[in-house]
Amino acid sequence: MKKWIAAASLTLSVTALAACSDEEASEVVVSTNAGDITKEELYQEMKTTVGEQALQVMVLEQILEDKYEVSDEEIDAEIESMKEQYGGQEQFDMFLSQQGYTEDTFRDTLKLNKLQEKALIEDVEVTEEEIQQEYEQMQKEVNARHILVQDQETAQNVKQQLEEGADFTELAKEMSTEPAAQETGGELGFFSAGDMDPAFEEAAFSLEPNVISEPVETSFGWHVIEVLETREAEVDSFEEMKDEIEHDLKLAKADRTQASAMIQDMMREADIDIKDEDLATTFDAFLSQPEAPAEEPAEEETEDTES
Repeated sequence: MKKWIAAASLTLSVTALAACSDEEASEVVVSTNAGDITKEELYQEMKTTVGEQALQVMVLEQILEDKYEVSDEEIDAEIESMKEQYGGQEQFDMFLSQQGYTEDTFRDTLKLNKLQEKALIEDVEVTEEEIQQEYEQMQKEVNARHILVQDQETAQNVKQQLEEGADFTELAKEMSTEPAAQETGGELGFFSAGDMDPAFEEAAFSLEPNVISEPVETSFGWHVIEVLETREAEVDSFEEMKDEIEHDLKLAKADRTQASAMIQDMMREADIDIKDEDLATTFDAFLSQPEAPAEEPAEEETEDTES
């Protein structure tokens, strides 16, 4: 992502220079006692170094903006939320600086990301029941501990030892592959919906306190979980949170493996015509991929009738 945005921040300059008249192109942008650099020379250098990447970003954003809308208010809300998470403006500015962004270029990042999100989730469906269930989970916080191991057989063995009276903390320190387990004994503290791996979270939120879970598989390995206690969480009303929950659920359901194919299809539909010969091959990698075969409609079954 960072690479794409770095290119995007340069794209505006490249595009502006491309439209210059001869007089503007010869305008000096830097002068030293060793010589001058004109707008045209700068454009040619930028085109050589980041031209294709910058053009890809610009065209993608233009295509997405033609179909979807991201308002300044959405970006403002995201920025303010991140400032709160980082503890204020100063800490947020430090984060941006460490990542190589200014607030303006970071806003560009968020806008492009949100445009791509809207394209990705356009056809994803979420039911009212799913939204309500997620909201109910958000009203509860869980204090849990776990033991993480590499395979299901080991997880079953851990579960059996715990049920036979083994000390959870000591067993976690002995067997857990989690780096922090030696210090924490597998304790995670309180967490709420959306904080953990979905499979882990689903298991933890369905457990009663002091019950050992069946082994739960996540991308990290196999977990044996015990919930120590639960408590109510302070959240906004359902109506205030409904849209955000729906968006997050759709994003979780979306098939991200289809993102590249979706972008390729949109590029083809855009009928891209590059006027600059030096950039003529910019989209070859996108457009040369074979199109996904369209699904054939299922044939309707017909009953044989005697005439």
